[in-house]
Amino acid sequence: MIDASTFRLDGRVALITGSSAGIGLALARGLAQAGATVVLNGRDANRLALATDSLRAEGLNVHSHGFDVLDAAAVEAAVASIETEVGAIDVLVNNAGIQRRASFVDFSSADWQAVMRTNVDSIFTVGQAVARRMVARGRGLGRHRIINICSVMSELGRPNTAAYTASKGAAKMLTKAMAIELGPHGINVNGIGPGYFKTELTSALAADAAFNGWLVSHDGAFGGAGVAPIQPARRLSQPATRKPPVPLRASTRTYCPRSKCGPSRAGCIGQSSQVENLALIFRFCHHQARGRVAEDLFPRHR
Repeated sequence: MIDASTFRLDGRVALITGSSAGIGLALARGLAQAGATVVLNGRDANRLALATDSLRAEGLNVHSHGFDVLDAAAVEAAVASIETEVGAIDVLVNNAGIQRRASFVDFSSADWQAVMRTNVDSIFTVGQAVARRMVARGRGLGRHRIINICSVMSELGRPNTAAYTASKGAAKMLTKAMAIELGPHGINVNGIGPGYFKTELTSALAADAAFNGWLVSHDGAFGGAGVAPIQPARRLSQPATRKPPVPLRASTRTYCPRSKCGPSRAGCIGQSSQVENLALIFRFCHHQARGRVAEDLFPRHR
């Protein structure tokens, strides 16, 4: 029987970037509730302190480290400090991200660089610093996890989101490359592609009638009558519903070595707009919008 105890993370240390608010904070809470020792990250010291205090007030084991994910030297120093002071990082969630909206012809170079650096470069920089230590430890198959937060925009396109769409497409493909290279070292790398959530990044969209009409329409991103809506729940989801798939991906119950695929497939990008119970987390074993098609990085051995 699958329940909340199935994917426990007791004794694990998990670092979540961009976790002082929104989806990142929800992910951190979910990992901590599953038993992990969680390290929050963010650049706003006040917000980070408030998030840390709020989780500790819930009785969760939480630390914080306010390093800049865009500064390679700061990342290296922070990861070394965390592993010395808190413990070896077993789970990394690359969640830091930003959004900038403008038409393609008016999009500034500065905004393009900011989005690409935050949404793509940070995955490389933090992922590399953590993965190097995971590889060096050789701590046994199935213990180490890297989870990259992609997006439904890894698959879709919308006006005024050229940089974000490009960055999340790159995050998806970087996830696949990382999975192939790190898999033989016993490191599982997966991506999760959230749909639209009500956070600071989407506050303007939440009040946009035209956007909400598109979100729930049956034309979908792929066109054609009868196609399932972009957001099956027909509303923006809440960050609290994002917790289940991350403990699933972080758990040893979903380890997938190169020569064998179990209930979870290394390198798959799970797309979903709503996760409200444990039964639905298995849709994250699939790849493509709304979890319709499974796409294996490693061939299944029959």
